[in-house]
Amino acid sequence: MARVTLKTIADEVGVSRTTVSNAFSRPDQLNPELRRRILDTAERMGYAGPDPAARTLRLGRAGVLGVVLTEEISYAFTDPYAVAFLRGLAEVAEPSSTSLLLMTWPNDASAESAVREAIVDGFVAFCLNEGHPALEALRQRRLPYVIAGEPRLEGVPFVGIDDRAAGRRVAAYLLSLGHRRLGVIHHGLTDPDLDAAGTSGAVAARLAGFREAVTEYGLDWSDVAVVRTVHSREGGHAAAGELLALDPRPTAILTTTDLMALGALRAAADAGLAVPADLSVTGFDDITGAEEAGLTTIRQPKTEKGRAVGRLLLDPPEGEPRAVLMGHELMIRTSCSLPPDD
Repeated sequence: MARVTLKTIADEVGVSRTTVSNAFSRPDQLNPELRRRILDTAERMGYAGPDPAARTLRLGRAGVLGVVLTEEISYAFTDPYAVAFLRGLAEVAEPSSTSLLLMTWPNDASAESAVREAIVDGFVAFCLNEGHPALEALRQRRLPYVIAGEPRLEGVPFVGIDDRAAGRRVAAYLLSLGHRRLGVIHHGLTDPDLDAAGTSGAVAARLAGFREAVTEYGLDWSDVAVVRTVHSREGGHAAAGELLALDPRPTAILTTTDLMALGALRAAADAGLAVPADLSVTGFDDITGAEEAGLTTIRQPKTEKGRAVGRLLLDPPEGEPRAVLMGHELMIRTSCSLPPDD
């Protein structure tokens, strides 16, 4: 049986090849009745539509941006930070008829081949750890890509905040209230090398900022209880439980994200502790729900960060790759106060 093509469908319906192509890729160019007749004919003849690779070669663009995540796909729809970022990215992509392709990179070879073979115009590297294999795969594709959040690499466009300065700011606030027994909850690093934290991604940079503030107040970082956990409310709850079981327990807990901070607030309630009278808690990101919880946190422009990434990919400036460093704000709410009297 001969292969069915656009021309085959066009001859069958009695229209031009361009009209059939528009029925699949530019439906607004046809009246609904004609488009329906073309699609019905294509289905009857077993034709699914133009080959995406061939279309990309013909038009010079795929109309798709790939977003590379290290988490499961569900993360993009449930994590408030990711949702806000993707909303901003989509707002810039939509006017140029550009779609988003979410791509996860778990620890298997299929993820690498997916990135290498994806038919896209460019990529967003979303919060990858330094040295993640996806970064090398993106470099080898020789397509435009922008790093969102972390890590900062020479010669690669970047959009983010000064996580180190933000971490120092929130920790210094707690210390200025008089807290000296601190606990820290973080995620993403198996063994945080804080001496190299300034160049190793957002989580390590935030930890480095915490440590800078502690040192500036004349304290020893080794006296700070640091617990690593998974990035979720449940992870924050479990890690806070470990910290609150210490004797003496911390009077304040710093976390590297709001999700974990919200879990820490629940752990405090489960332990019968009042926040902030018995325990102060801080977060990072100012996600949806942080304000309602009264969480003191660092606010960063999540949606605007997505817009900035989209603009760098779809309308890149001339010259050297740009690093867009955005501002942050310390949001002081009701989850922090003076430490309790011993």
